[in-house]
Amino acid sequence: MKFLIAEDDFASRKLLQAYLKRAHLTEVDLVIDGQEAIQAFELAWAEEQPYDVIFLDIMMPNIDGQEALTTIRTRERELGVKPADEAKIIMVTALGDPTNVIRAFNKGGATGYLVKPIEPDTLMQEMKKYSII
Repeated sequence: MKFLIAEDDFASRKLLQAYLKRAHLTEVDLVIDGQEAIQAFELAWAEEQPYDVIFLDIMMPNIDGQEALTTIRTRERELGVKPADEAKIIMVTALGDPTNVIRAFNKGGATGYLVKPIEPDTLMQEMKKYSII
């Protein structure tokens, strides 16, 4: 499986990467904002190696996670990706408020939602819930 982590906080980005590596999920790319996430998504498709799972922080500079989510989902539709074949996109944020949750799921098409600080067990449960691992 191929993973993308879009997180502007260095420590959070590296911690999430370490959790995935502990689970032997080693094909992990890292970007620092939503703009780079969209670019990485496009490049992966151009190389015919799309991401299986994308973790998007909601609050990032340039383009935030909500906007990146919407852009990626729109682009998947343009590429003719069937809903069952879409990347699993898990929103990651310190904001646990219902407005962000509703927006990510209903407007953006997020697969899941994790609130920081993320614990390894919580991450693994979320990934099992969506058959990622």
